Formats: sequence, structure tokens, C-alpha cells
Amino acid sequence: MLWDVARPERPSRVPGVTMAGFRDRGRTPAGLRLIPPPAVTLALVFGGTLALADAGGRPRRGSVVAGLGFGAARVLRADGFECLQVRLPPVVAFAVLGGSAADAGGAVVALDELWGREAARLGERLSEASSWQERFTLADAVLVDRSEAGRTAEPEVAWAWRRIAGTRGRVRIEHLAAELGWSRKRLWSRFHAQLGLPPKRAARLVRFDHAVHRLAAGRDAARVAAETGYADQSHLHREVRAFTGVPPSVVAGEPFLAVDDVAWPARA
Repeated sequence: MLWDVARPERPSRVPGVTMAGFRDRGRTPAGLRLIPPPAVTLALVFGGTLALADAGGRPRRGSVVAGLGFGAARVLRADGFECLQVRLPPVVAFAVLGGSAADAGGAVVALDELWGREAARLGERLSEASSWQERFTLADAVLVDRSEAGRTAEPEVAWAWRRIAGTRGRVRIEHLAAELGWSRKRLWSRFHAQLGLPPKRAARLVRFDHAVHRLAAGRDAARVAAETGYADQSHLHREVRAFTGVPPSVVAGEPFLAVDDVAWPARA
């Protein structure tokens, strides 16, 4: 494994939020692909150097926010970094990040662009903490404060996200709209504005995440396509390329998928 991984002893006080700590072993290669989870990712870097490039090739150094479905982002440089990574359900990210995650869409954004000096102060406090558990507690307190002070997503939007996540992306958007009593246009507009992706692409991301972890577990691509609701293996191939830039045979061996069972064991 490329990193030492730490996990919190207690769950976050913010529902749905998960955290893990990463310490670079000096083996993180430049060009390493990041695989987008169905969550907004907050990477709090407080030691060493970690520089990323988003899907458009724009460089980002230090702590970042990766929006929902951030695409084919890569590591540009890694040098002895320590990082506390937080995965935020998009409805929680809307409150914690002040709606900024939705505004950013699927981009990777420097945290100080969203939080200003607060981002640097948090990094300093994480660096000064004596243990991972202290860091998790500190980060959780910040998330609690920001979620309580922030705007909440509309209940209908939150419900639509839970349905998408609960069905692993296998729900028709027109059925969601009908159950809410909304038009498809209204659901598309509210969901996109508050969570950063249209509902159909959000459903594709959730389904992709389920499929790609099965590929990483060694399942045959044709079987994975059938089990996860793709029309056929070619459909799966197109979707994996759309989210990662590489075919299923390559993405199955990515380190960021292999570490998930250690860092996020309750992911499923």
C-alpha cells in the first residue's frame, strides 16, 4: 500500500460524514489517478506536499475540495504529505461548504478559495495535534459548527439524493420527479443548483462507484455490467472511461480503489 491509513475511533457527529487519515510512505507516484466517489471530498493537507491537477489540468496545491463527480484528476507531486480526507454526502456538503461545492460542480478547488484564512488555521491546528484521533475530533468539531450554521438543502432534494444512493443509481429520474410531484425540469434545476450535478449524472456516478469497486474486487466486466444495471459491457466501458479516462481493465487496479476497503470499510 502507498500510504499508512488511520481511521477514527468514533463516527462523525455529522450524519453520513466519514473520515480517514493518510500518511505518504514516499511512494505516491506523479500521475496517480484519483477515482471519484459519490461524495464531495475535502482533503485537508497539513504536512509535506500534495499537488493535484483537476480534469482540465489546472494545478491545485495543499488542501482542496473535490466536487461531486470531479472526473479524471491526478496527482502532480507528492512528497511526504499527511492528509485528513473527509467524504461528505452532497446534501451535507451544501451546508458545510456554504453551497460552494455545488457552485464548483465537479471541479477541484483550493480550500482557501472557499474558506479564506480559516483553511490555513485549520491546517496549522491539524499539524500541531499529537495524534490522528485528536485530528479527527478537531475536524469533526469544525464540520459540526459549519453544518449547523450553514444552509440546508431542500427536503425534496435530500430525499431525491437518498433514493439515488439507496438504489445504487438504478432509479429513473422521471420516477423521482413523479414521486415528489415535481416536473423533471424543476427537479433538475433544484438538484443541480444545490448538489452540483444534475440528478441523472449523479445517478450515473453512484452506479459507476458500485460497478468499479466490483471490478477492483476481481469480477469479470461482463458480469459486473449485468449485475449493476448497464445495458451491456460496452455501456460499462463507456461509463468508466467517462469518469476516469481509462477502460475498466486499467481502472480495476487503481490504488485509490484498493485502499477503500481499509480507509472506508463501511462504504457499501
